[in-house]
Parts: sequence; C-alpha cells; structure tokens
Amino acid sequence: MRSLQIGDRPTKLAQAVAELGRIDKTIHALTYIDDETKRRRILNQLNKGEDRHKLARAVFHGKQGELRQRYREGQEDQLGALGLVINMIVLWNTLYINAALEQLAREGHDFTSEDVARLSPLVFEHINLLGRYAFSVPEAVTPDFIALRIWSKMPSSAFCSVAPQHPSP
Repeated sequence: MRSLQIGDRPTKLAQAVAELGRIDKTIHALTYIDDETKRRRILNQLNKGEDRHKLARAVFHGKQGELRQRYREGQEDQLGALGLVINMIVLWNTLYINAALEQLAREGHDFTSEDVARLSPLVFEHINLLGRYAFSVPEAVTPDFIALRIWSKMPSSAFCSVAPQHPSP
C-alpha cells in the first residue's frame, strides 16, 4: 500500500488503479441500464437479502433489535444465536416446502421449475415467535411432518405447530 502513495499524494500507479475502477463502474452502470435480465437478477438478489433481514428483525425483536451486551464476545454470542435460529427456520421451511411439493406432485398437480424457484424459505408468518414453548420429543423420532393441510381451510391459529404455554411477560 505504501507504493501507492507518496506523502499525501497518490502515485501514478494509484491513479491508474483508480481510473480502472472508474471504467469498471461505468461499464457496470451502462450494462445495468441496458440489460433488463441483469436488473431483474440484481433485484431478486436484493429482495432475498431484504427477506433475510426481515426475518432477522422479527426473530430479534426482544430488545428492539439492539445488541445489549457490553463486550464483543457477548455480542458475538447474541449474533451467533440469531444466526442459528434463522438457519433453523430456513431449514424447517425448506423441508416443509419440499414435503408440500412432493405431496402436490403425488396428487397430480403440475408446477414448473420456475414456480418452485419463486418459493422462499425465508417466510415466517406461520411461526409463532412469541411465548414460551414446551417441546416433548417422542422416544422414536421419525422424519414425518405435520400432516399437510389445505391452507385455505386452516384457521390462523393453526399456523404454528407448537402453541405457547404462557405468554412472555
């Protein structure tokens, strides 16, 4: 890095690298304006990132989304726990979406790979994020899922497989 700057002024090499960066940025801006498929791909990726942040905010609501630990290790623990919970939600949703697709295929429903590509495991409206939960694991854990039901006939209270025992204070 020292070879790119002499005193307060950048060297000729540093100026050349900066110009290359500007050229690349200009090419990206022009292709973004010109190429509709590129704009859609970028928008899809941005939406995925926003959906992940939306899920994180919903899970991390207890302290209004603020890290309250004073020390870095405590903050890292909080963020690690948040990441673990988000990963568990994404895994559950992925497995459940897969089971739903398999059931729809067995029932003879047609769907395309484009339809499946639009599904997201980052949804959380069906998960009760409030309350206290009691988990009882049966002696023989099987990979069976909760019976898939017709969603239009389900009451809104049925969207969580584990109901809270007592609301949080």
